[in-house]
Amino acid sequence: MCETDPRRLPRGPVRPSFLHVPPTTRSLRRLAVLAAALLLCGVLAACGREAPASLTASTPVPPPQAAPTPAPAAPPAQPAYVGATYAPVPGRPQPSAAQLTEIGRRIFFDGSLSATGKASCASCHDPQHAWGPPNALSVQLGGADGKQEGPRAAPSLRYLETLIAFTEHHHDNDGDDSIDAGPTGGHMWDGRAGSAHEQAGMPLLSPSEMGNASVAEVAAKLERATYADELRKAFGDDVFKNPDAAFKAAGLALEVFQQSPKDFYPFTSKYDAVLRGEAKLSVAETRGLRLFNDENKGNCASCHISVRTQDGAFPLFTDFGLIALAVPRNRKLKANADPAFYDLGLCGPYRTDMKDHPEYCGLFRTPTLGHVAVRQRFFHNGVFHSLEEAIRFYAQRDTTPRRWYARSAKGIVQQYDDLPPQYHANINTDAPFGQKRGDKPALTEAEIRDVAAFLRTLTDADQKNAPVNAGR
Repeated sequence: MCETDPRRLPRGPVRPSFLHVPPTTRSLRRLAVLAAALLLCGVLAACGREAPASLTASTPVPPPQAAPTPAPAAPPAQPAYVGATYAPVPGRPQPSAAQLTEIGRRIFFDGSLSATGKASCASCHDPQHAWGPPNALSVQLGGADGKQEGPRAAPSLRYLETLIAFTEHHHDNDGDDSIDAGPTGGHMWDGRAGSAHEQAGMPLLSPSEMGNASVAEVAAKLERATYADELRKAFGDDVFKNPDAAFKAAGLALEVFQQSPKDFYPFTSKYDAVLRGEAKLSVAETRGLRLFNDENKGNCASCHISVRTQDGAFPLFTDFGLIALAVPRNRKLKANADPAFYDLGLCGPYRTDMKDHPEYCGLFRTPTLGHVAVRQRFFHNGVFHSLEEAIRFYAQRDTTPRRWYARSAKGIVQQYDDLPPQYHANINTDAPFGQKRGDKPALTEAEIRDVAAFLRTLTDADQKNAPVNAGR
């Protein structure tokens, strides 16, 4: 606003000290002051107006530009879960755990899904043998003719419910994150399968196991199965239109089945009863447990944890870590007839993403010792066939290598003969390992028997009819 406010006009004669205005000219002087004030307001108001065209003729004004055309709206982003294994499918009810468990059970025992039409998952993972092999073969036979040797000893499928995906750096949930436990987790001996459903698909396509040539071949067999309608109800009527979708559905059903507590983690062993306060260990079993936990003797519990977790969960007798034990070469395996072949575990040959990590060569995942007494072959290559012999190897690997390793043509003991020398630095030397040749072993024969007695308390009650490995 640049109006003259009458309230701000002078009230009475203005007599500056430096002027002496005659009384007869007062009105004229007042009018002059008012005129000057009005002129000043007009000049100031003109400052915000557009300059005359004559002053701007040399500077052309650009024409107004049209508003930019808005870009077409991007389609809304899909939620991250869309297409994920466990994600709900819009418009289709989620199958229940009970539904998937039953389908998975039928798939697990279905021999028609193999190349021979006879071998099922249960052929190598028998529920009467703690979901492990029912025989003493180092590796199981399979393939299109049923005679091909599997790459490694078939492990038990029990007590894997908390097995994490493989990681190179693992910190136990014990309140101390300063300790890096190193490579841990993953299904298979080398941890290459990130989940149970991924693992379930591997034997179906392995040429030395169930022997199918492709995902499409497995899907076609599933579509012909007696439970095909159950798969449609669970995964949609169109599940068989896409072989990948059918294969994925079977893997998910198998995974859910293997989470069945009654079948796969019942915790019904004598030792579980001891932890509940319902039973007591015998004298020999108690001695065995003490040796098992002793860091200077068996030191087994450093990898096969024997106490409840901080949240009260019962022990699984494994930390799922990967470790190099340097077990002897199993010279009865056909693959080992080639002197240039080595099963290096985490760094190959069946796992390829870690092939450039020489520090991982020779590492294999630590299995659970629950039900270990019903097994009839031990370690990834099935080289030992009795529980006592496996324990004895731990106690005497470094003190008596001539007992375990082959000799060269010159009669020299080839210690750690299933791992090339450039990887020997990876071998674990914690107790009970690490002694010099000729030193006293970490365990005596009597102590080996006591540790075995304790390990037999880890067999679940439903395995009472399974042959118990009494040693030989």
